[in-house]
Amino acid sequence: MTGVLILGGTGDARRLASLLAGSYRVVSSLAGRVREPLLPPGLVRVGGFGGVGGLVTYLRESEISAVVDATHPFAAQMTRHAVEACELSGVPLVVLQRPGWESVPGDRWVRVPTLADAAAALPSLGQRVFLTTGAQGLGAFAGCRSSWFLIRTVDPPSGEVPPHSEVLLARGPFTFEDELALLREHRIDVVVTKDSGGSATYPKLAAARAQGLPVVLVTRPPLPPVATVPTPEAAHRWLASALPA
Repeated sequence: MTGVLILGGTGDARRLASLLAGSYRVVSSLAGRVREPLLPPGLVRVGGFGGVGGLVTYLRESEISAVVDATHPFAAQMTRHAVEACELSGVPLVVLQRPGWESVPGDRWVRVPTLADAAAALPSLGQRVFLTTGAQGLGAFAGCRSSWFLIRTVDPPSGEVPPHSEVLLARGPFTFEDELALLREHRIDVVVTKDSGGSATYPKLAAARAQGLPVVLVTRPPLPPVATVPTPEAAHRWLASALPA
C-alpha cells in the first residue's frame, strides 16, 4: 500500500489517521513529549528523526509517498524540517493546520508574539493567572514574582516554573461550565494561552469572556511557503489528488 507519514500528536492527526486507515499504509510520528499520548490507529513511531537528514533517510527507507504535517501550530522547527526534507527527497507535503481563533464582541484579547512578551504584559492586566501554554517554555514566566499562576498541563513540568504557582494536570477537551467554575474557584483575573485554534480548548476563552477577563494570546509562528489545509477531511482529499491511484 502507498505509504503516508503523518507528523502528529494532535487531535486532527488522530482523526486523519482514522480516515486513511485501510486506504494507505499510515505511519504516525509522535514527538514523545507527552508521557501517555492518545495513540492513533495504524503504525506509530515515537521520537525525533535526527534533523533534516534523518527525516530524508526515513522517508526513503520507509518508502513514504507523501507527508502530512499535522503537528501543533507552534511546532515551527518540525515544520521547517519537514519542508526541507520533502524538498530534498521529492516527497509531496501538506500542512494540516486548523484556523486560529477569531475574537468576538466581549473578548478582551491582547495578542503578543512570544511567551516572553506574554510575561511582560501581565503586570498591567492581573495578578492571578491561568496559564495554559503547555509544559514547554514555562521558564519565560519565572521572573513574574508578583503574580500567582494556575498552570494546566498534561504532564508535570520538568523545567523552571514561576515561583508562586500551582500545577493542575488535566487533558481536554474541557467544557464551558468547567472552565467557568475553574476561573471562579481560583479567582483568576487574566488568562494566558497560545492561539492553537480548534474547539477542544476554546471554552476557556468563552469563560474568560463571560467573566470579563483579559486574555493574553500568543500568536502563531509564520508558516514557510507550503500547501496547507484546514481539516483532516481536506487533507484526505489532498492526498487523493496528490498520489497516483
